[in-house]
Amino acid sequence: MTQQSMDTFLKTLSSSAPVPGGGGASAYVAAVGMSLGSMVANLTTGKKKYAEYQEEIEQKAGKLTDELADYMQKDAVAFEPLSKAYGLPKDTEEEKAHREEVLEKCLVAASEKPLELMEKILESMKILERLSVIGSTLAISDVGVGIQMAKAALNGASLNVFINTKLMKNMVVADDMNMRADEMLVQGNELADSIYETVMDKV
Repeated sequence: MTQQSMDTFLKTLSSSAPVPGGGGASAYVAAVGMSLGSMVANLTTGKKKYAEYQEEIEQKAGKLTDELADYMQKDAVAFEPLSKAYGLPKDTEEEKAHREEVLEKCLVAASEKPLELMEKILESMKILERLSVIGSTLAISDVGVGIQMAKAALNGASLNVFINTKLMKNMVVADDMNMRADEMLVQGNELADSIYETVMDKV
């Protein structure tokens, strides 16, 4: 999916095709946010004051950008079986039982990927937090844009968890996933707002 042109991606996203959807869009937005972090890191290169942090931040930011973008495809791979499972026959009791079993497995799989994406977004936020302190003042606004995109992506990914866990029969699994998502939402939104305030003080 990362090999598609932006035009193709947006047209497919706009269509009735099952993927990409909100999960793929959230991954894309998260990758763009981290790309802005990479740009700020690159613009900061050469400043003696920040030299000890520079290489590590550049490497982490570049690696995370790729990993976040990869979730565009990972989300599609996880969701497509779920979209097909909804179409399974349910005329007989045996068919209903089979459909329910398949749906449950697919719902869990489709929830795991956005949870993993949320974890990666939190990692990117921590790099953006560092860049809000040491990044070039000429590009500090781009850290602000990056963190706003990361925040939107985090909240978007969480919706892809909640829409699936709501339909699960196994409430133990569902509650655990919801709890993990809720914890990351609180942590990520608080961090994003703090970083944004730091950036605003410097703009």
